[in-house]
Amino acid sequence: MDIQPGATPADRPGTTGRRGFLALAAATGAAALCGLPAFTASAAPLRPARSPLLPAADAAKNQLWWQAPGSAGSMIGQGLPVGNGRLGALASNDPAAELLTVTDATLWTGGANDTLQDDGQFPYGRDDFGSLTLLAQLTVAIPGHDLGGVDGYRRVLDMAQGVVTTTYDIAGVTYQRQLFASRPDDVIVLAFSQRGGGSYTGTVSLAGTHGETTAADPASRTASFAAALGNGLRYGAAVTVSSSTGKVAADGGSLTFTGCRDLTVVLSGGTDYAPDASAGFRDPSADPHALALTKVRAAARHSATTLLDTHVADFRAVFEQFGLNLGTSSAAQRELDTWQRVQARWRDGVPDPELEAGYLQYGRYLMISGSRGSLPMGLQSVWLDGNDPDWMGDYHTDINIQMNYWLADRAALSGCFDAFADYCLAQLPSWTDTTRRLFESPANRYRNSGGKVAGWTVAISTNPYGGGGWWWHPAGNAWLCHNLYEHYEFTQDRDYLAKVYPLLKGAVQFWEARLLTTTVTDASGASREVLVADSDWSPEQGPLDAKGITYAQELVWNLFGHYRTATQVLGTDTGYGAAVEALRDRLYLPVVSPTTGWLEEWMSPDNLGETTHRHLSPLFGLFPGDRIRPDDSTPKDVLAGATALLTARGMNSFGWANAWRSLCWARLKDAEKAYQLVVTNLRPSAGGSNGSAMNLFDIYQVEQGRGIFQIDANFGTPAAVLEMLVYSRPGHVELLPALPAAWAAAGSVSGVGIRGGFVADLSWRDGKVTEATLRSVGGRSTTVVAGGAVRTVDLRPGESVTLRHLG
Repeated sequence: MDIQPGATPADRPGTTGRRGFLALAAATGAAALCGLPAFTASAAPLRPARSPLLPAADAAKNQLWWQAPGSAGSMIGQGLPVGNGRLGALASNDPAAELLTVTDATLWTGGANDTLQDDGQFPYGRDDFGSLTLLAQLTVAIPGHDLGGVDGYRRVLDMAQGVVTTTYDIAGVTYQRQLFASRPDDVIVLAFSQRGGGSYTGTVSLAGTHGETTAADPASRTASFAAALGNGLRYGAAVTVSSSTGKVAADGGSLTFTGCRDLTVVLSGGTDYAPDASAGFRDPSADPHALALTKVRAAARHSATTLLDTHVADFRAVFEQFGLNLGTSSAAQRELDTWQRVQARWRDGVPDPELEAGYLQYGRYLMISGSRGSLPMGLQSVWLDGNDPDWMGDYHTDINIQMNYWLADRAALSGCFDAFADYCLAQLPSWTDTTRRLFESPANRYRNSGGKVAGWTVAISTNPYGGGGWWWHPAGNAWLCHNLYEHYEFTQDRDYLAKVYPLLKGAVQFWEARLLTTTVTDASGASREVLVADSDWSPEQGPLDAKGITYAQELVWNLFGHYRTATQVLGTDTGYGAAVEALRDRLYLPVVSPTTGWLEEWMSPDNLGETTHRHLSPLFGLFPGDRIRPDDSTPKDVLAGATALLTARGMNSFGWANAWRSLCWARLKDAEKAYQLVVTNLRPSAGGSNGSAMNLFDIYQVEQGRGIFQIDANFGTPAAVLEMLVYSRPGHVELLPALPAAWAAAGSVSGVGIRGGFVADLSWRDGKVTEATLRSVGGRSTTVVAGGAVRTVDLRPGESVTLRHLG
């Protein structure tokens, strides 16, 4: 093993001129990830001094493409997504009738929902708990451009630049439209152009989805609407059309364009939501309608090229922090469009490494587009096709919102995690108040037997107004805190840790008041007193009121350990931290059932639930926790019991459940099982079956013939790919722990986040690491394991080291 301290990593795979480009992005202010938490006025963005657009050959490396548009009746499975972190849209890319379904992350019905039902649990409906809903639908109708009369149709999603491009030919003229959602300008842009002497004539229509009336203003060539939901949330949207040729006018509530060789459509909108519990989650000074008009008019003063350059500079600066090469696909595979490749991969069983790498990059694309400067991503993030998303498009706290953010730090998108952390902080006052007032309701089957309550917890579902829905979820606070603390492990950002510390402490206080003392007898007949969780449900199966469920025990053990470390790092509450550590030492930890041979899910040797259940709740200690791992730190019987339980759960479930299984198999270093589950999630969905839709959204089959989009697998599956390539915990990094044969020939990955405060680049050949570079982003020391080689690396923040000839 050769070590070169201070070595500078080479440009990462999949980028062009990265250092020079990132310098340009920094100069324009485009690289900043943190942003405004609501729809609000902002300073005009700085514009790039030169075009940041990638050359065509370089852009093609991160593109997905299709030979047919999406159907207006199947937007969830066929529409292509764009987003600026707050606004999202699905596009049909139909030549004659472009349809955008537009969502603002904050356009929620409902409210605090802090009155319990007779059973002590929360109401869960679209009016009381609330639901995410569409902001608007935008249609661009172009008569004479019907699909049947065009040639050479093609639509491309450029994941590195955040642009959807549609091209087609009519009578020798090539028509092109580019769609993007600009974060710097806070607008969605459709830019139409052509080559060969053609022109566009048609209509732009903006429609609300809650009965709003759209009005057009001839003087400013805008169409807009303003309204309020029944809960008082005010919102508005606006669109404007401009062209350097032809004529643009207002006609009733629509905008018309005639004889335009070029055309730019700019849309914006939002709500008066504010992440402030003390203000009722509203900004009374906001005027969403006026602001939407201001934003579209300001953007329309610039050319489509300028708007595109500004957007691409911002998007590339985030996307290019990471690169991935899993091998080279065949020429025959490359000739197929994306949907054909997905079908061929499943039908033929032949690995398609470029498609598989592209699926990971698609997850990163969705995260950049859906999680910057607003609310976090829920079950569908900001991509809806109507106002009735299943489960309200909410934040499920028994895995779904957590899985959405497993990818962020691992895939060089740490800034995208801010939306999750900021959401939790904004909700904390409401969560705390609701817990203290309502958790001890005599009707609540999960109440604390001792009658005491402190701190905070959540329901299985949460909304943006501090409200809970469905059932109480006592261990949900500990799982949210796991994500929050793990972000610190990746970044080593003490200021961030101090910011989220009240969340950690409040969750610990809740559990300090909740734990019960009981006596257990071990296999030798010896008895001892332990602490167990009060009555709870192992999501989402089995008895509703079991004590000491493995799910809760693992989460609390994990929470207490993280809290103890946080007090030491921050020098805060160290005495209390030591007391919490003592409680942790008394926690009951699960054993292996002598009946099933599995790690027990309940404090019972019997299987009290469904063997192949979708949730892996009792395996939290395997992933995302790491108390259980395949080394000498874990008792052999516990490791065997966890493996046996994972095996019994099966290899074929919903997409998010497969992703979780894949992550667990990767932790157990079973590369082929982990890979098989990745491939299973790539299978084409047909008739609503589990799998990937045409646009690669993960489809969750809820009943025969009907499936829904649920985004968590689109993040969990890429996280599994990275877990196969790099495993880390503070002080320990293992390279290629679960590399499958399909990717073993040669490959590379760069920008992978390492718990403990490092970032790794590595390349491999014939299944062995050929070179690895570690850079410190705050970490000081870690042990690197690759093949049979073990080496301790000591670095100061900002330093790097390159290791060669590993294994």
